[in-house]
Amino acid sequence: MLAKIFLELTEFAWFRRVAWRPIYNRLAKQFPFDDWVFMNYGFEPDEPASRPDLSESDEPDRYPLQLYHFLATQTDLEGKTVLEVGSGRGGGASYIARYLKPKEIIGMDIADHAVAFAGKRHQSPNLRYVAGNAESIPFEDDRFDVVINVESSHAYGSVANFFAEVKRVLKPGGYFLITDMRDPKNITPFEQTLLGSGLALVSQKVISPNVVKAIELEDDLKRARIRRQIPARYVKFFEEFGGVKGSQIDKDLRGGSLVYFWYVLRK
Repeated sequence: MLAKIFLELTEFAWFRRVAWRPIYNRLAKQFPFDDWVFMNYGFEPDEPASRPDLSESDEPDRYPLQLYHFLATQTDLEGKTVLEVGSGRGGGASYIARYLKPKEIIGMDIADHAVAFAGKRHQSPNLRYVAGNAESIPFEDDRFDVVINVESSHAYGSVANFFAEVKRVLKPGGYFLITDMRDPKNITPFEQTLLGSGLALVSQKVISPNVVKAIELEDDLKRARIRRQIPARYVKFFEEFGGVKGSQIDKDLRGGSLVYFWYVLRK
């Protein structure tokens, strides 16, 4: 119920601007666990044979990592300059840096404690993390070949401002890769705002079944991690927030009252 209330409140710009930064800062500061580096609900491909090969150390994060992999590989990142907006605890940007071989990837997040955690936790010569606001990206025009945004835009005060900033910092011909979830009634307005930015649609996909499958496959590991690391009084909240099987997020995705999607666009 608490997770559902949070999602409903995110319909209000004032709530998004006021609430999410301190929440994510608190999580990063109070729970600085080195093995908690992803905060998305995961992805399992339609064809299991297409799963990426992972190192032993990355295998425990397979499902949230796969969400990054299958979105990011919608275009070739090798040798490119990449910006992740909403990089959180840094696991996604680290995966991209190590496996997909961009020339440079910068993870940007509004929560400075999360940025500090990511910078200490993830080390790669083509990777760095900075603090910044998605509605006022602190980089010059035409700076990046690719901008990626994973399960983050629902927390922004104005997605229209965010999309305008994405277009500004992308090089001509650059790609914008975004995945997130919305109430079905808000999908059309979201898409209209996205296309109204002037970016051209390349492809789109509803991935709710893939996310639900990942939630199911990861359930035992996710519950074990929560119960090992989180004080007992917070376990129920973290199970809802983390989207275990049977949580409100899981039920809403299964029942269709939430839709998870991705879009690939080009400047």
